[in-house]
Amino acid sequence: MNVNSIGFVGTGAITEAMVRGLLAEPAYASEIHVSPRSAHIAETLAAQFAAVRIAGDNQTVVDRSDMVFLAIRPQIAEEVVRELSFRDGQTVVSVVAATERHALLDWIGADVHLVQAIPLPFVARRQGVTAIYPQDTAVAALFDTLGTAVQCQSRKEYDLLAAASSVMSTYFGIMESVTGWLEKSGLERAKGQAFIAPLFAGLAQKASGAGAEPFSALSREFATKGGLNEQVLSDFDKKGGLAALTAALDGVLARIEGNT
Repeated sequence: MNVNSIGFVGTGAITEAMVRGLLAEPAYASEIHVSPRSAHIAETLAAQFAAVRIAGDNQTVVDRSDMVFLAIRPQIAEEVVRELSFRDGQTVVSVVAATERHALLDWIGADVHLVQAIPLPFVARRQGVTAIYPQDTAVAALFDTLGTAVQCQSRKEYDLLAAASSVMSTYFGIMESVTGWLEKSGLERAKGQAFIAPLFAGLAQKASGAGAEPFSALSREFATKGGLNEQVLSDFDKKGGLAALTAALDGVLARIEGNT
């Protein structure tokens, strides 16, 4: 299922990733309209893809698009969105982080079909997993093209997945901590990184796909009784690592739900 015309209000990293994924062969859209802001990204995409049009302003993006993505920073979202005029019945997909649905609808001020989504950078390679709410056939089809769409049945489900997606920096932070420890202990940094990156990639692959075991079973499988993996997990837990992670997720969820 293809959409004729898709528009992006905001031309940052996520917009670039989505456009690259959508226009990979076979292309998903015949036209993609992008904001003139972040001129370097917009111009790079337009130079690489004939389907990309740089609009004169954000209103032109809205006017020329069947499906409009709001891909702007939450700090400026209200200011940008309130200035735009949307068509009743138009599909609007917000990828604005930590922003309440009722606030978005108030700013939009039209009877649009609003879907919220959490695309990740991997959509550029059509390998992303994207949570969307509410369930929507057309939007899910688009994100299935970019990897996998997870359609949430409730706002709570969506908020929980949004909170879970906040561990990405921590994931790389752990990789950096291990690599830094290796370097301080005498191993060349390049060799440490060359070892750690595929190690984590292999673990992620082990946990993915049909028939993958539960995370708890994999943790037990890799924690040989009395072995080194068991020792690290035990020390990490005893010294507050797991508790700190849980507390951090609780804090992020409270922020997403507007309780902080």
